[in-house]
Order: sequence, then C-alpha cells, then structure tokens
Amino acid sequence: MFSWIADSMLLFTALPFFPFIILWFLSSYWIKEKKRRMKLAIDVTTVFLVASVAGLYNVIFSSEMGIYLLLLIYLLTAGLIGGFMYRKQGQVDVLKLLRAIWRISFLILSVVYILLIIIGIMTYFYKL
Repeated sequence: MFSWIADSMLLFTALPFFPFIILWFLSSYWIKEKKRRMKLAIDVTTVFLVASVAGLYNVIFSSEMGIYLLLLIYLLTAGLIGGFMYRKQGQVDVLKLLRAIWRISFLILSVVYILLIIIGIMTYFYKL
C-alpha cells in the first residue's frame, strides 16, 4: 500500500504537471467554478514543482543547494512584495502575501522546470 503511494509521489515529482491535469479533471465533479478548480490545481502542483525544480537543479549542477536556493528566492520575493504592499496599503496582509507568492511561484517554477529539463537533456547528449 505504502509503496504505491511512494511511487505515485515519485511520479508526480518527476512529472509535476500530471497532478495539475488529474486534479483539474477530478475536481470538476465537486467544484463547478473553473476559476476555483484552476486555483486548486495550481496550488497542489506548485508543491510538486518546488520538489522537482530543486531536485533537477541538484542533479544538473551537482549541488545540494536546490531547495535552499528556492527558499532564499521565496524569502526575497516575500520581502519585495511585502514592502510593496506596505507602501501601497500601509499594512501587510500575510494571507494575501503568501497566496501571491505561491501563485507567482507556479508560473516561475513552470518556466524554470522546462528550462532545466532542456538543459538536462542537452548536457546528457553532450556527455555522450
């Protein structure tokens, strides 16, 4: 039982857009609004994108800093967006800040994932 769950998590981490597609279609049965379905699929897929991008970075660049680099980028982004929110509104709504960072990271990590896959394929063929 647990090996099946572990294998599924490994597959979803290796191919992080599978959970997006699966959640999008499965959630259509209980969530009728497309916007809410999209947000749910994005939120769940971002977890797998974080793990996947960190792992790809570690493998391609022979490093152990992938997750720490992502955490640093998250902290810097939180500081920038939080500072902007404070200047504009006079206060920082932490929930909105976290939601904005999480959704922006989906877009950025999607692009970074594709770039790292291309770099990984190119380095694989270059080493042959």
